[in-house]
Amino acid sequence: MGLKSSNKVETNKIVLEIEIDAEAFEKAVQAAYMKAKNNISIPGFRKGKAPRKMIEKLYGEGAFYEDAINAIVPVETAKAVTESNLDIVDRPEIEVVSVDKGTGVLFKATCIVKPEVEVKDYKGIEVKKVVNAVTDADVDAQVEKIREKGARLVTVEGRTAQSGDDVVFDFEGFIDGVAFEGGSAENFELTLGSGQFIPGFEDQIIGHNAGEEFEINVTFPENYQMKEIAGKPAVFKIKLHEIKAKELPALDDEFVKDLTEFETLAELKDDIRKKLEENAVKKAESEVEDKIFETVIANTSAEIPQVMFDNRINEMVNDFAYRLSAQGIKLDLYLQYMGMSLDAFKKTFEERAKNEVTLRLALEKIAKLENVAVSDEELEEEFKKLADAHKMELERVKQIVHPEDFRLDIAVGKAAEIVRSSAKISE
Repeated sequence: MGLKSSNKVETNKIVLEIEIDAEAFEKAVQAAYMKAKNNISIPGFRKGKAPRKMIEKLYGEGAFYEDAINAIVPVETAKAVTESNLDIVDRPEIEVVSVDKGTGVLFKATCIVKPEVEVKDYKGIEVKKVVNAVTDADVDAQVEKIREKGARLVTVEGRTAQSGDDVVFDFEGFIDGVAFEGGSAENFELTLGSGQFIPGFEDQIIGHNAGEEFEINVTFPENYQMKEIAGKPAVFKIKLHEIKAKELPALDDEFVKDLTEFETLAELKDDIRKKLEENAVKKAESEVEDKIFETVIANTSAEIPQVMFDNRINEMVNDFAYRLSAQGIKLDLYLQYMGMSLDAFKKTFEERAKNEVTLRLALEKIAKLENVAVSDEELEEEFKKLADAHKMELERVKQIVHPEDFRLDIAVGKAAEIVRSSAKISE
């Protein structure tokens, strides 16, 4: 019983031929019967008491074969993968070749393995660090944002509505001359240019005066969330009640005292400039790191299985869906609102996934080339840090995170530091 042969059929594809002998298969079949018997009823026997032979007589000798194979094949596959020392990147594809009570089971497991990777010139990468200068205009823009927070809305008279104004109006929508559900409101307040309404709606309010009654003609998008009106032309009757504009506080010390912790406008600007300069340095350092690892990726050669990219994309999509769920939004509803299919959404992650997978493989290779080691003491210390960061019991973290996978993560981190620290950075 066990691995019969291992054959490389394509780049990164290995086919394992695995045999389960008759004795082991019989034990698996008996276990399948014991698990299923309580749900089986046969005339003349109480439920769960029918003998296995009677059940096989009625339903065939192979009545429990499928369940037995489903239970034993993954176990034997895992043993064969370990014996073959394969580093697989996806669940093996199983093909049952033969099943026989007398001889057992013969099956094939097609495994996709990590590719061979070559990384060149990963030390001494030359990168220029560019720190963008902070201008007076940059500082003034931040001051304006603070003023915006202190703005108040005042009613406008003597001019028409403009983009950026807040307007108060009644509306009622009609399709083919008939009012539709959800298409009306009174004293609705809207910031023109916010994009809150469908395309074309807000633009047609611009240029009108308070007190005017007029019509707006629009067409609902084809991917509109209400399917019954999607793609249809509509007419909205509008009664514009009020136009409001933002009135900013005066640009002086008083506004600074009211809205910030500073006493004067000069103090505020000095603080803004200091923070912008700090952020500029951080941004430059981040860009340097990006450039370093972009070079590592460019210097990496490997025939990477598509499944590795696909798996990373799926992880990204699942992470995005999880963060959406924290806001009470489901992914399918988000995609409907954005007018995207799931496949189109996945494509937006393709380039990032390719880069991340390639970089990870490159750093794993560098860790080997540099003989990076992670001691048991280091592993334990990193486990403690992980437990503290997630406020979890140490043993619980160890149950969730496989030690050897985590050891490799730490080694990859060390490899990344080797690349970073050896880089030649000019300014």
